[in-house]
Amino acid sequence: MEKSRRIVIIGAGVFGLGTALTLKEQGYTSVTVLDRSMPPVPDGSSNDISRIIRFDYGDAVYARIAKEAFDLWKTEDYSDAFYETPAIWLTQDAVPDQPIQPRAQDYSRKTRDVLTQMGQEWHTLKTLDEARTRFPELDKNMNIPGFDAFYNTNAGWADAGRAISRLASRCAAAGVSFITGPSGQVTDFEKNPDNTIRSVMTASGTQVLGDSFICAAGAWTASLVPAWNSMLAAGQVVGYLRLTSEETARLKNMPIWFNFSTGFFCFPPHEGSGYLKAAVHGFGYTQQNEKAAVSSPSPSAVASRANFVPPDGERRLLAGMKDIFPELAKRGFERTGLCWYNDTPTGDFILDYHPEHQNLFIATGGSGHAFKFLPVIGKYIVGSFDRSLPQELLNKWKFPTQYRDQRQDDVFAGDGSRGGPERRELSASERADFNAALAASSRQSKI
Repeated sequence: MEKSRRIVIIGAGVFGLGTALTLKEQGYTSVTVLDRSMPPVPDGSSNDISRIIRFDYGDAVYARIAKEAFDLWKTEDYSDAFYETPAIWLTQDAVPDQPIQPRAQDYSRKTRDVLTQMGQEWHTLKTLDEARTRFPELDKNMNIPGFDAFYNTNAGWADAGRAISRLASRCAAAGVSFITGPSGQVTDFEKNPDNTIRSVMTASGTQVLGDSFICAAGAWTASLVPAWNSMLAAGQVVGYLRLTSEETARLKNMPIWFNFSTGFFCFPPHEGSGYLKAAVHGFGYTQQNEKAAVSSPSPSAVASRANFVPPDGERRLLAGMKDIFPELAKRGFERTGLCWYNDTPTGDFILDYHPEHQNLFIATGGSGHAFKFLPVIGKYIVGSFDRSLPQELLNKWKFPTQYRDQRQDDVFAGDGSRGGPERRELSASERADFNAALAASSRQSKI
């Protein structure tokens, strides 16, 4: 592929920035990134105070690539945003009012099998007493029926906002161009007679010409390109509980806690903000965009995530927090939010050319697990873009067309790592509350 081609990237998250930097490192001379906001994009899934960094996977391909990325997180280019800490992965029995994922034990077993095949250590925790002895930061009053777990000392978390800021700075230093605001908010494509893309149209009414276009717009992708039931924007609940300085110090060395059965997970304290962050890796909530006939987050630029989750989502967050820190759970969350995944039917990324547009490459489908690949994701996206990857990977990340005429509920089963209840659409009143919270966050940013 000619290195002088004008490459336009839509989206300034992990996928977009990783691609942009790798393209410049490989000698491409014209690389432009468009987004509604300068990265870290406030409501993008790449932006937050923490993301899990691990290679505990039930899929050998992702485990291998995640281990490659994990080793790089400890190097100079990434280490100032990375905090190494053990991670506990558990399953449990069902309890009233807390749905669990029946495939959780299978996924946990597959994950341990993959680690063993890789020659990586993992450690069994057979009882809660063993867990408390190994990790004394965990509450002595934990009560989790059917507790079964393992932990890995080769894990950690990244300050996502800081990591993205550093990556964006490296892109700018490498010569990547950025267009943001209304002139960077892509609304449509202008097509040539042969159905190739000539330019993107933006909210300001301007157009940006290019030779190759890479759509890396995360949960907004399906509202821009024909997705054919290959991806689905789903909001996942996140909560932030305020700690005192003494509590932050006491819990500093706690492990990451991830419950495959319920989807609940919790990070060590974030010292910069004083928050203990918890979330649910579940099937989430959809928000149908009638114009695009797909689920999507808010199309407008925002200053921060809206302080809103549906009531049943907050109850799941509190239930998970009660499992490990009952006293802290009584305090409740200072703020909450929806993190928008772009899910695919199998949880695999989509790194391939769109079937209808030969110069439109799709780089998306993070499915709630892509951030950890930040140090290497650009290499794999560009390898798919120029078709230099092994055929095994090109096949794994091929744009899926086989789900086009199937029911959505029959398609998005995931990879077995999700927990909690089935996905559902936000109600009319919940959408109104969500939109009001978005407006409030926008007003607050102007004060």
